[in-house]
Amino acid sequence: MARAVALVVAAGRGSRFGGEHPKQWHALNGQPLLRHSLAAFAAHPDITEVRAVIHPDDLAFYEQAAAGLRLNSPLFGGATRQASVRSGLDGLSDCDPDWVLIHDGARPFIEQALISRVLKALPGNPGVIPALPLHDTLKRARDGVISETLPRDGLFRAQTPQAFHYQMIRDAHRAAAGREMTDDAAVFEAAGHAVRLIAGSEANVKITTREDLARADRASGKTLEPRMATGYDVHRFGPGDHVTLCNIKVPHHLGLEGHSDADAALHALTDALLGCIASGDIGRHFPPTDPRWKGADSALFLTYVTELLTAMGGRILHVDITIICERPKIGPYRAAMVERLAELLALPQGRVSVKATTTEGLGFTGRQEGIAAQAAATVLLPGH
Repeated sequence: MARAVALVVAAGRGSRFGGEHPKQWHALNGQPLLRHSLAAFAAHPDITEVRAVIHPDDLAFYEQAAAGLRLNSPLFGGATRQASVRSGLDGLSDCDPDWVLIHDGARPFIEQALISRVLKALPGNPGVIPALPLHDTLKRARDGVISETLPRDGLFRAQTPQAFHYQMIRDAHRAAAGREMTDDAAVFEAAGHAVRLIAGSEANVKITTREDLARADRASGKTLEPRMATGYDVHRFGPGDHVTLCNIKVPHHLGLEGHSDADAALHALTDALLGCIASGDIGRHFPPTDPRWKGADSALFLTYVTELLTAMGGRILHVDITIICERPKIGPYRAAMVERLAELLALPQGRVSVKATTTEGLGFTGRQEGIAAQAAATVLLPGH
């Protein structure tokens, strides 16, 4: 599978925006503007790495914007956008990805579907950009007076992410050093490469002025739509003196086997929440082959996906978990599980449900070979 890296460019000083701090660090829907873009790419199941390109003076702002998101370390940009992109591309040389998606950090409403469209078009094209046809009539003016009406046939508004085969766009940027161009597609074209247009999105607006930000902030909370998804997980019994379920240790004469703490209930719930944001499964975000997660507390996984969801402008409404086993008995620990889940999810306990059932002696759970858990989650997400 091709390795695709998202390079989110946010090193600008925002001269048109004004104010003490650049626009990417101002709040949109209660979160730093840049965080929305970072979370969108981090949530996409086919993006293997996310790197931001920032100004060296903004490291503290970045750490706040990226808190809780599983991102690679940021790269530092240059004096212009083009120099920043070139620096970012050079910084990817060690990982040498197949594809790179270059996105403006000031476009916070990037949709999962648009990222997917860009990725789908890349195998057959060296460069791909989303764009929208131009419908407005164009006028050329001199001293405030129209001098010419321009034909709009075949004209498009370019958006980001603009995506390319990595080595080709890196080499094109190196060759274009010293010549300032308006976007990465122009740099690619100047190197003699073809760029394919695909359908953009009207929601994928760029924040340039304070009025843009205020308008986006007003609109971002008005288009929430409900999402629901389920999750399922299984772990077999092994040596031990307790099992961990819903982050609560339950005494038992056996433990559960797994790369992390084998908390089947939290794993199922994490998968349900990932399903709500269409972001693959827990194994994609926390591979069992990665030694970092050996013995890990599964609350880390749940916190990670809730941070992703929140950064995308969403909120959790309700969760429901069913634990399936013959032993141990869950009833005596159910209240503690509800309390702990409510704490982890920042939800009232009335929005958290934990149930348990058996399979009447049937199947692997009936034979007491392991424990299964299924979960459902309901969330609200911006519809854009």
